[in-house]
Amino acid sequence: MKVSFLNCELGKWDMLEPQQAPEALFLPFFADERPLRGAAGLCDWRLCGRLSRMLASERLSGQFGETTLYPPRVGGLQRLPFSRLVLFGLGPADRFDEAHAKDAAKKLGESVRRLGLQRYAVAPPGRSTGRLSARRALEIFLDAAGSDAAEAVIIESAAGQKEAADLARR
Repeated sequence: MKVSFLNCELGKWDMLEPQQAPEALFLPFFADERPLRGAAGLCDWRLCGRLSRMLASERLSGQFGETTLYPPRVGGLQRLPFSRLVLFGLGPADRFDEAHAKDAAKKLGESVRRLGLQRYAVAPPGRSTGRLSARRALEIFLDAAGSDAAEAVIIESAAGQKEAADLARR
């Protein structure tokens, strides 16, 4: 699996050329994470609170393994450079540990394969709330997601990228 990084900043995402943008962005979030944080929070902001409204109306719960494909268009406008968002429930934050992170990474990898993605972006499970360090979250993700031909673009802060940079070269 080829790995690269993209800062967790809307300005950086906006600078992506359409042909450079990953096909989908995977957004793991906790069932009790309100407001949404990290990449999911940025997407919610850019989508004018649509993800929060889905949670409030209970159309989306965040239970472990819940997977929802969502088109990031609002009023006919493409608000994000990704053609698809994949919202992925992690269950309650207080139950999240390394075993859950491994299970989540496996399920995310299965979703990537089922969708036939060549290039996707993902915020590794546990990073939005800092439950796992950037390095440990990426180690778990790379070990559990499986190796395939797809390129994974890891959504991470600049500090987190420095912390885990050597893992992207393995």
